[in-house]
Amino acid sequence: MGIELISFILFAGAMVGTPGPANMVILAASAGFGFKRALPFIAGVVLGMQFVIWPMGLGLMALYAEQPVLFEVLKWASVAYIFWLAYKILGVKLKASEVAKPPRFAAGLIVHPLNPKAWAMTIAAFTNFVNPGTSPLTATIAIALGFMLVQSVLQPLWGIGGQVIASKLAGKPAEKYFMWVLAALTVASVLFVLVKGD
Repeated sequence: MGIELISFILFAGAMVGTPGPANMVILAASAGFGFKRALPFIAGVVLGMQFVIWPMGLGLMALYAEQPVLFEVLKWASVAYIFWLAYKILGVKLKASEVAKPPRFAAGLIVHPLNPKAWAMTIAAFTNFVNPGTSPLTATIAIALGFMLVQSVLQPLWGIGGQVIASKLAGKPAEKYFMWVLAALTVASVLFVLVKGD
């Protein structure tokens, strides 16, 4: 096969399973609205990663090499969006009322396309685990399916974790501090990607 599949799956598991902007937002959504009500949003986050993988695999890797300034602009637009998400987390209440609206599927779709970590791990996947001479289509299919499989298992776990945390902290003084910690981790995860990439 044209991709180092086992190594790639281990890499994808490490990237998807660790704290990052997407996981922090999933955690906050499930903490605020419950896992079941957050599921459409989580499904959007999982599917939205494909909007990064397919363009990258079928042509943007070449553009990335030739026009790095375009990706620099995208990176900083992404940072601004993730910081805005962190700000929104501060206003989330654990165990939101039933009439409050959880984030929708469409909102989940744009999380990864505007997530610097998603772009960084996609570039790393194509540059580190695809063997020379592999067709772009074969490589893209393998990476897309691998990420979707790993995300479908690990990202709902972040949602379940959010619901469990909410059941322990809702209405207590620690609730406010928990949301501050989530927002801070969201910002820190972006800063970590930026520093690591420089």
